[in-house]
Amino acid sequence: MKTVHKIAGARAVYRIIRAGRSLLGKTDRGIVVRDGIAYDLDLSQGIDFAIYLGNIYERGTKAALRKLVPASSLVLDIGANIGAHTLHLAQLVGPEGRVIAFEPTDFAFRKLRRNLELNPQLAERVTTCHCFLTETDKTDVPPAIYSSWPLVEKSGLHAKHLGRQMKTESAQSRSLDSILAELADRKVHLVKLDVDGFECDVLRGATTLLRETRPVFVMEVSPYVLEEHGASLEEFLSFFIPNGYAFYDERTLRPLPSSAGELQQMIGDGAGINVVARVNQGSAS
Repeated sequence: MKTVHKIAGARAVYRIIRAGRSLLGKTDRGIVVRDGIAYDLDLSQGIDFAIYLGNIYERGTKAALRKLVPASSLVLDIGANIGAHTLHLAQLVGPEGRVIAFEPTDFAFRKLRRNLELNPQLAERVTTCHCFLTETDKTDVPPAIYSSWPLVEKSGLHAKHLGRQMKTESAQSRSLDSILAELADRKVHLVKLDVDGFECDVLRGATTLLRETRPVFVMEVSPYVLEEHGASLEEFLSFFIPNGYAFYDERTLRPLPSSAGELQQMIGDGAGINVVARVNQGSAS
């Protein structure tokens, strides 16, 4: 389902919930607990609202992570936003594991930090990085990046996914290899990557990770947002296929095509597909 359709459905449900809460004298803001994790939510935001509705935000991805993340491992959450997956990953890795979470927008990073504060036991396992991951350190950071999906009508939203750009004034630019050289105390086991079209920017700075460590990747692949940022599905695949990776459906783990043309045809315009990328057994070093 296209994001625009998901948001349209969420907006309809939000209007009903908002009316009911108003009758009870409640606002859109509140702290809730879902699956043992506390969140400070703004129900007018799409991600927050999905968490409020029984923690249904990207349930397929959560299910995949439960299968793929072992205890005591090091995992990366790239595009952490408010921490919906960060906190879940912290549960999965356990007290001996570690999560490094990356978020470039000031708006989402504040919310991420707040949600970690509400869960101090999990927060001990998480290192947060307020940065934009790209090819090299100390390059220009885009002034704004999509990290808000409002459920109320606003101007200036993306035509297809209805996201809103938020400022990155406090973020630094770093390469992933550079940060891991500083922070990684063990081999990276898994990377959750969802950066709305900036995937190639991240991967250009992850040469060592892709060639030597070769962790599992859990990602959303959306060709149209790659193209909006001057990249392409062909370039995206070029970081994985030569390094022995194959792609699988996130839900069924069935093999997916490894050619850009076949993947593009499968995904369609204005949509994305959730995938798992991992190294074939015969390609593992």
